[in-house]
Amino acid sequence: MIEINIDGASAGNPGPSGAGIVMKENGQVKHFSLPLGEMDNHLAEFIACKKALEFCIESGAETVWVRSDSQALVHAVEKEFVKSHVYKPVLQEILALSQRIPLFFIKWIPSKENKKADELARNAIHQN
Repeated sequence: MIEINIDGASAGNPGPSGAGIVMKENGQVKHFSLPLGEMDNHLAEFIACKKALEFCIESGAETVWVRSDSQALVHAVEKEFVKSHVYKPVLQEILALSQRIPLFFIKWIPSKENKKADELARNAIHQN
């Protein structure tokens, strides 16, 4: 099983953005800090999830548990629906990727439990 914490951050709305991903698998932890260019915070959250799922598929993951402090993202993935036309294409990509993983779970967590992913996302902003 791969456990993933994700976060997206933006300096402005929109503004320079980044994604932070913490992957835990078989006792090993990998950190990713990905600059995303100009976008709003919510889109950064969605893209962080998409990138994390791409990493999981590349590693051949059978079970993936994603944790995010973004209620908007978690609800959109759980309900397979988002109103905003801005997020719909990325949500569709997330859903398609999640279907390629035999066991996929997503859960909302409080921000205090997501500090490392937040730190990585904020560091990525400065890499733009």
